Amino acid sequence: MFDVVISGAGPSGSRCADVLAKKGFKVALIERDTAWRKPCGGGLNHRVLDMYPKLRKLGLPKIRTIVMHSAEYHKLEYRAASKSQGSIMDRLELDNFIRNQALDSGAELYDGNVSFDFIIKNQTKLGIKTKSKSGTKEYYGKILIVADGMSSKLAVKSGLRKKWKSEEIAMGKCAIMEGNHNLDDESIYIYFKPFKGYAWIFPIDEKRFNIGIYTFSEANLQKNLDIVYNNFINNPEIKYLLPNSTYKQNWLGAYPFPANGILDKSMVDNNLLLIGDTAGFVSPISGEGIQHALLSGEIAAEIAINSLEKEDYSKNILKNFKTHSKIKQQITSFKLKKSLREFFYKENGKFLNKILELAERDPDFRSQVVDIFMSKSVPSREFLSKIQ
Repeated sequence: MFDVVISGAGPSGSRCADVLAKKGFKVALIERDTAWRKPCGGGLNHRVLDMYPKLRKLGLPKIRTIVMHSAEYHKLEYRAASKSQGSIMDRLELDNFIRNQALDSGAELYDGNVSFDFIIKNQTKLGIKTKSKSGTKEYYGKILIVADGMSSKLAVKSGLRKKWKSEEIAMGKCAIMEGNHNLDDESIYIYFKPFKGYAWIFPIDEKRFNIGIYTFSEANLQKNLDIVYNNFINNPEIKYLLPNSTYKQNWLGAYPFPANGILDKSMVDNNLLLIGDTAGFVSPISGEGIQHALLSGEIAAEIAINSLEKEDYSKNILKNFKTHSKIKQQITSFKLKKSLREFFYKENGKFLNKILELAERDPDFRSQVVDIFMSKSVPSREFLSKIQ
């Protein structure tokens, strides 16, 4: 019997396990495949680096500048203050790093296990059933935490949420490529599209870079992801950055992720929590989820510790997860970002294009744009009137 059983050893599950294990609780961390690399740009903001100071000692590539382009290629270049600078890290290496921190703290890893159902007795969820090469296994716990991604079978089996609809998700495709490039090694490049989506290029080192594209909501049905990806990597507008006619492809992946914000009404039940991508902790505008996954795992652990100390695993205690000030703040932030996304992409990205066009020539307006994209600022009436 474990104190806590966590399904999913990505950032949210591993962070949760780390905090719990450090407090001396017995934690099972179940993972389908620790060798799997999640398709992702790999950008780490300063908040992630603050959570794991050891990352700063790994000599990771620094990110100091973000260069955003509208669909008509108006450009806004933003250089972060030194305290807000980020880094780039391959997702396989990052996930292993965060997971190993949890194992060093005392969590027990069970790799090669696919979670497919709950152990239920008298209508109470007592544990998690998994399938592995050696057969079916059962892991019993006082509290069960589901952190195994947006395609989680457990999330649906829990009854807390249904399968995602096409308009509720984003689709991403990206690759790690190798060859001579003209990318600034301290910059990331963002290219917004006339449909709901954006592309990116992250330099990894002098020879390698991560390149990819997302489509959101109804654009998933309107656009073919393979076609928009191929159109982008062959786009004449980025040839000055990627001058070679061909590049070696080291890796390629595609994946879905939630795009409408946090499911605040679908995260908590008796002795059960949903966190990370499973519960929608992904930014509706940028698709960034690492920081938010870590936050959800950390707060879930704090709530679980309180529950274990009181020996009360009821929904009445665990609901403090969704009412925690940091989680409430994140829920509100994502609702705002979803509204902004809908506004930005109206009329084939008309307003987003106008925003970056005005930012090119108006320093004061540019500062407002930076605040909206890089923080939780709300557009003023004056700001909106300028672009309408």
